[in-house]
Amino acid sequence: MVEPETKYEELRRQLTSLLAGLSAATGPDVRTYVLELVPVHFVLRALGVSLFPDESEDAARDRILSYMRRYPLTVIDGEEILVVAGIQEWARRVRELKTQLGWKILSGLAINQMSEGEDNPDALDLPDMKPGQYVLVDPAPDLEAAHRWYKANSIRKKKDVSVLDKIRTYLLENVGKQVSGEELRYVANDKSEWARRVRELRTEHGWQVVTKSTGRPDLPVGIYVMATDRQSPPHDRAIADRDRRTVLMRDDYTCQSCGWNRSKWDPADPRNLEVHHVEHHAKGGSNEPENLRTLCNICHDEIHAKERVTP
Repeated sequence: MVEPETKYEELRRQLTSLLAGLSAATGPDVRTYVLELVPVHFVLRALGVSLFPDESEDAARDRILSYMRRYPLTVIDGEEILVVAGIQEWARRVRELKTQLGWKILSGLAINQMSEGEDNPDALDLPDMKPGQYVLVDPAPDLEAAHRWYKANSIRKKKDVSVLDKIRTYLLENVGKQVSGEELRYVANDKSEWARRVRELRTEHGWQVVTKSTGRPDLPVGIYVMATDRQSPPHDRAIADRDRRTVLMRDDYTCQSCGWNRSKWDPADPRNLEVHHVEHHAKGGSNEPENLRTLCNICHDEIHAKERVTP
């Protein structure tokens, strides 16, 4: 029994026939050759669409998502997405997947800006990407993303507000929630400085904005979390990110007082990890890893509370 010809094979045969019948472009009438190429263009576009027979032929967004979900954490070129989408407005569909449906898709532009905003970009384990490339960093959608993007839009439109303050406001609106670098870039009106401002919030202003390499190894690449709505005390803000990472890794991301770590996280007890000076910075203690230890915020508070009441 002869297997029926697939849509892809049918289109491939049509394309071969069209290419074989093309005239040699030697005459002055360019329009003649353009008109011959029009059906070639449409068959090529249909070929990409035919690779996804289970998706609606009218749903470019579904085809893009289907393709990216097959290759999570893989760098995908925009040209690939163009072929899969079968439409010129593919970039808008990618944006819809991020904003309306909550898929954590990062662009090469956002990834590169994240790297530029860090003192040690290699520690972020970010893929090496070009601006026109994309990567799906989480195989599951974020169902709260659409609501967050509504908030992001209102913050983004505020006049006479710095990029740093816009990002801080947005993160405080979403304490404990995962937000992507794409969201923060949007809040910052696409200003390239956004990643540096995130780092300043953590290192200079004491806000505990954690990433995969700065306290939350369980997070996907390119995701940020405002761990708490309080600022670290000034003496803890001088700790460099690279030293903070060293201490957290050395201590296996575990509180050295009570043994708490992320595996024990509970919504009723939403702790986070902090880095504590053994010998106080104000008393001459250094910011070197040898003088630092990992504590959960509860144990950290208890230590400082005891010090305040001890003569």
